[in-house]
Amino acid sequence: MNGAFTQRKSLSEVHSSVDVTSRKGWRKLLAFLGPAYLVSVGYMDPGNWATDIAGGSKFGYALIWVLLMSNLMALLLQSLSARLGVVRQLDLAQASRTTYHPGVNFCLWILAEIAIAACDLAEVLGMAIGLKLLFGLSLIWGVTLTVLDTLLLLILQSYGMRKIEAFIIALVAIIGVSFLMEMIWAKPAVDELAKGFIPSLPTNEALYIAIGIIGATVMPHNLYLHSSLVQTRRFDTSEKGIWSAIKYNLIDSTIALNAAFFVNSAILILAASTFFRAGMYEVSDIQDSYKFLAPLLGTNWASILFGVALVAAGQSSTITGTLAGQVVMEGYLNLRIAPWLRRLITRLIAITPAYFVILYYGEDKTGSLLVLSQVILSLQLGFAIIPLIHFTSDKEKMGVFVIKPWMKICAWAIAAIIIGLNVKLVMQEIMNWLANSGEYEWIIWLLVIPACLAIGALLLYITFKPILDRRRQDKNSLPHGTAVDLSQLVRPVYQKIAITLDFSSVDAKTIQSALAQGGPNASYILMHIVETAGAMWYGSEIADREADEDASALNDYAAQLQAQGYRVEVKVGYGNPRRTIPEIVNNFEADLLVMGAHGHNWAKDLVFGTTVDIVRHRVHIPVLIVR
Repeated sequence: MNGAFTQRKSLSEVHSSVDVTSRKGWRKLLAFLGPAYLVSVGYMDPGNWATDIAGGSKFGYALIWVLLMSNLMALLLQSLSARLGVVRQLDLAQASRTTYHPGVNFCLWILAEIAIAACDLAEVLGMAIGLKLLFGLSLIWGVTLTVLDTLLLLILQSYGMRKIEAFIIALVAIIGVSFLMEMIWAKPAVDELAKGFIPSLPTNEALYIAIGIIGATVMPHNLYLHSSLVQTRRFDTSEKGIWSAIKYNLIDSTIALNAAFFVNSAILILAASTFFRAGMYEVSDIQDSYKFLAPLLGTNWASILFGVALVAAGQSSTITGTLAGQVVMEGYLNLRIAPWLRRLITRLIAITPAYFVILYYGEDKTGSLLVLSQVILSLQLGFAIIPLIHFTSDKEKMGVFVIKPWMKICAWAIAAIIIGLNVKLVMQEIMNWLANSGEYEWIIWLLVIPACLAIGALLLYITFKPILDRRRQDKNSLPHGTAVDLSQLVRPVYQKIAITLDFSSVDAKTIQSALAQGGPNASYILMHIVETAGAMWYGSEIADREADEDASALNDYAAQLQAQGYRVEVKVGYGNPRRTIPEIVNNFEADLLVMGAHGHNWAKDLVFGTTVDIVRHRVHIPVLIVR
């Protein structure tokens, strides 16, 4: 909901840890450079390798235009992400949490975690494949070793954000030099390469690969991560200072993403210049690429550098993927757990499907799995892009830093292209499944199609909700109606008053306010909701220590009021307060509800506007909030 909430800073361990306020000229530019490089490794991770190799070996240079289009898309979207973080000092997940209903945010979090799992799956498998190619290590052991990335990230982070950025930039440099040498050895056909920049999709399979390339290039978790990483800089927060930060972050993004474009283009060109030229159209596995490069290019260094670059890509992208997992979890859920545990959970989410695929399907299925992971990323893109466009287009929140109309039009065009391609792909895949499912067709109708419709409904919700909210706000802000006659006002008389209590310092004010409304002639019910995990599950059957102590404290309040002559009864509720409070109030037939904003989680929600909104709509009587 739109209420305020207590939110820790994004990546709080390194927030505002790099001071750029005292830098001038090129030193200031260098101080801002870094965040986009961490983001750029996600654009050259092993998932990209799989789609680029598949596209180059099957269709030659024909899909290089998709890489260029994807890079331009990425540059615009990452600039919007950086602007959101600089101006509002919120990452994309935090901004979503302040805007959408908690249930919607939970669904968006699940989808973001699926995207990060798909991305990490590609990175973990890629690094494991690289270790296998270079050192003969089995994929299972290679995947297991990636768990150590959590320790590496903790070590690097203890030295500061600049050390992490320096480490990542060094890995990016290794990747870039490796593929520069590969390009020199491959000697691509320049005239054919130039034709590849003319948009075309030779077959339906090319559409699948193209969407995989888009998903591998424009990655949803990078939009969350970039909006957080830019907040590691401490800069002048005046209007001039913010514009300066936006400019330097745009330069950072342009340099870093063009480097990623070079790497991705080099991979596709390498595949086209070797495998496609040799008639090896089915080479899509990274392992096959490693094996065939040496004989095709005439040097063993081609395979060795390919493997080194693969390990560097996997290592760098797993670190940034872990950071993205932290941003998403903290932003959507506001979870505060130990950094090592949070990163370990993020890593386990990634390696679990990797273990399953390797053990169940075998190591030879990793290539197709990498391509599939990138398609999953593309399917999730709309749920990150659309909120980002809404947030950076909001004049009320962004002020003078709101994006220009041309940027808004381009961003929506990108969203329309990606979503349109995804819808076409999903429909195409469902039709293929239905045609080949035989007697299991009912499973698709029962599970797959309803799930797709639900996801589509969620996409429509996040697309149109901000628009409808703005129209409603504009309508409410206009003068309307006329003043009513107040000469015949009669003081309301409340006979039954319900009071929610939470055994804090606000209780006295809450009870005092309720007694002032009803006086000695009214009847009162004091209620408290036990919200422990046991109460949530077992309800009134729970008999834990907290429930007993709460009931005793409530009876103590009642005894004190009864001694003063008030008619009081008590009621202890169990479970969700949003549901339990209205039930108690309605059963008591109260004509006034007095609530104190304090104490347990439900009271925190009350301050933020969540509980009070739901309770207010369910009790249909006046509600007095005491702070």
